[in-house]
Amino acid sequence: MGKKRIVVKIGSSSLTNGRGEIDLDKLIDHVNALALLRQEGHEVLLVSSGAVAAGFKELGYPARPVTLKGKQAAAALGQSLLIKSYIEEFNQRNISVAQILLTRPDFSNQERYKNAFDTLSELLARGVMPIINENDTVSTEELKFGDNDMLSALVSGLVHSDELIILTDVNGIYDSNPATNPNAVKYQSLAEIDDTMIEQAGGAGSSAGTGGMKSKLIAAKTALNLNVRVFIGHEKGSEKLLRILSGVGDGTYISRKKATSFPIKKQWIAMHSHVSGQLYIDEGAEEAIVLKGKSLLYSGIKQVVGSFDVGDVVEVHGESGKLGKGQVRYSSAFLEKVIYNQENESPTVEVIHRDQWVAGMMKS
Repeated sequence: MGKKRIVVKIGSSSLTNGRGEIDLDKLIDHVNALALLRQEGHEVLLVSSGAVAAGFKELGYPARPVTLKGKQAAAALGQSLLIKSYIEEFNQRNISVAQILLTRPDFSNQERYKNAFDTLSELLARGVMPIINENDTVSTEELKFGDNDMLSALVSGLVHSDELIILTDVNGIYDSNPATNPNAVKYQSLAEIDDTMIEQAGGAGSSAGTGGMKSKLIAAKTALNLNVRVFIGHEKGSEKLLRILSGVGDGTYISRKKATSFPIKKQWIAMHSHVSGQLYIDEGAEEAIVLKGKSLLYSGIKQVVGSFDVGDVVEVHGESGKLGKGQVRYSSAFLEKVIYNQENESPTVEVIHRDQWVAGMMKS
């Protein structure tokens, strides 16, 4: 087995007991498995839920709070308890860990996105294991990832992970709900996650967490689009992660036969950037950027819609509809002048370079 970069996601139900407290036995089981993975030479990043679940009891809530202020207060207290437990256990195994709290704007802002990549890369290079969670204390509902399943998928793509392991209380993906259908059949492996599979999946799997199988399938689909293999399942014991990597884990393996590289620049454009306008192009330009992998030249642009500046991201539309999006080198005001011959410019000027262009419309 070659040395790999692996993201492991652990959900609230896999970390806490029914009363919302951190279950030390569960946490130690995970820590032992993560430590063994590192001993084998793999680079490991942990995306850990559990902050809200660990904190709400301490605040006097009888169950997970439903209000935003309640969730944020529980997260503020619970995150401290959670990271304290991790630090104590990993220190006993001579492993240094670093807490990373992320929000949606850390991904949508290009500079912050690159900073996150640089920080995580430096920690891994220094032998430190990042422990990542959403910053629930400051995140508002409209700016949240939704759940840590999606966060783990996005982090996997960001750091060019070889594999994403999502540990949950269900041992894989089934063709129907195994809790209600005794004849449900588990998928041992999948090459794709289709929309029908996602729609048939259920919601939150426990009172301690926010995700469910549906969120895990959406995350798996996102990870696949980012060239990351995925495992979803349930395992116990210190060797559980090694078993998963060797292909004998109790769950479902999801991977494509043909994978393509997806650098962080294009990841940001495709999945996180704000669209500031639209460019409508002619048939020749469409053929050049879609079929020949060329840059978009201003001579192929028929119409400019919206107001945007240099470095903004725009959608590109052709005869066949929406083609993708890219980062522009010129403002909308300048392009409008050029198109209407109010400004002299060489027809070979690149408006969107092919390195800042992403075909299709991937969404997180």
